[in-house]
Amino acid sequence: MSKITFMGAGSTVFAKNVLGDCILTPALQDSEIALFDIDFERLKDSENMLNNINNNHGGHATVKAYTDRREALRNADYVVNAIQVGGYEPSTVIDFEIPKKYGLRQTIGDTIGIGGIFRALRTIPVMLDFAKDMEEVCPNAWFLNYTNPMAMLTGAMLKNTSIKTVGLCHSVQSCVPRLLSSLDIGVQPEETQWKIAGINHQAWLLEINKNGVDLYPSIKEKALEKQEQGKHWDMVRYEMMLNFGYYITESSEHASEYLPYFIKSKYPELIERYNIPIDEYPRRCINQIEEWKKMRNDLVENKDLQHKRTSEYASYIMEAMETGIPYKIGGNVLNNGLITNLPREAVVEVPCLIDRNGVLPTYVGKLPEQLAALNRTNINPQLLTIEAAITRKKELIYMAAMLDPHTSAELSMDDIKSMCDDLIEAHGDYLPKYK
Repeated sequence: MSKITFMGAGSTVFAKNVLGDCILTPALQDSEIALFDIDFERLKDSENMLNNINNNHGGHATVKAYTDRREALRNADYVVNAIQVGGYEPSTVIDFEIPKKYGLRQTIGDTIGIGGIFRALRTIPVMLDFAKDMEEVCPNAWFLNYTNPMAMLTGAMLKNTSIKTVGLCHSVQSCVPRLLSSLDIGVQPEETQWKIAGINHQAWLLEINKNGVDLYPSIKEKALEKQEQGKHWDMVRYEMMLNFGYYITESSEHASEYLPYFIKSKYPELIERYNIPIDEYPRRCINQIEEWKKMRNDLVENKDLQHKRTSEYASYIMEAMETGIPYKIGGNVLNNGLITNLPREAVVEVPCLIDRNGVLPTYVGKLPEQLAALNRTNINPQLLTIEAAITRKKELIYMAAMLDPHTSAELSMDDIKSMCDDLIEAHGDYLPKYK
């Protein structure tokens, strides 16, 4: 019997997907499911919901909510991480409103950019505390990290702890289905063979074919036609593919703020031209909060609640480790030469084989140089942010922000430092003290 601990279990809908999947997986159905969250009300909601699912699917698992973090982690085999330090209020609001005063606009703010940097600075200390507990009470557990900024948090764990960690994201699974659904080339995702590698939220569809025939020429022809027809939901990614040759895994609203080309005060017309949703993440947060109020009873109080297994990686990873039957994922791991023209110390997103031996990353080799060059502009602030979080040196926060492609394209060095100082002050106790 395995023990599966979920950190941030107050994320009730996501807990339903991941842990509901585990309950429906034969190799995991007898597991102890341990829930932990600092929000007691949301924690109990998730416990009630999962007990309802468990009771309606054989009642094999044991579901228990914990208010003691170490006890939740004790003897765990798998730890799923889905925390958000600071939440929408105050932290997300701060991450968007203060940069806006300096003229710096964002869409999502959870990966790099000034929002991603400060989300990492809030979250890394908390995750390192998790790791200290785990090293004492479940040293052999696998840490499955779903929390953003993925590369920075996963890198901090892998470089500064002994905990076996892999970062998991939805963008690899959804990349090809979404691309093909938006372009009429007469091919279904299940008919294709594809390869994806790069870094989280900026990995690349390196190849896609059907029966050995390269589909990229047809994809690019259709993408160009669609760009010329006017606004649609994926204009940034199409524009990058047409100019740099390859499709990006993560959405256009994300991609627009990882690059210096699209959100520019000097060219405000680009926002309209490329259909870029400024302040998208705060809007989503507000909508999700309101939606939760409407759907809470249907999830938490529904004694007849059912679940169907989703495409989330977590249960498939655990199943492969328990049974030894291999499963392939797109995982975030330390590079260590897997992609030869990216820094070895970077976290990369590459195909990984899962079995009883754990997570086995595959060798990719050299990316097309233009793709590696774009990745490196994102890796630079990632590495400096991790170093800032570990050393507590404020100057490294400044440097990370100065090297961010979007921030540096919009602001002067003096404004970047002033903005960072304002953010540090506003976040208060959510950040450690920097010198």
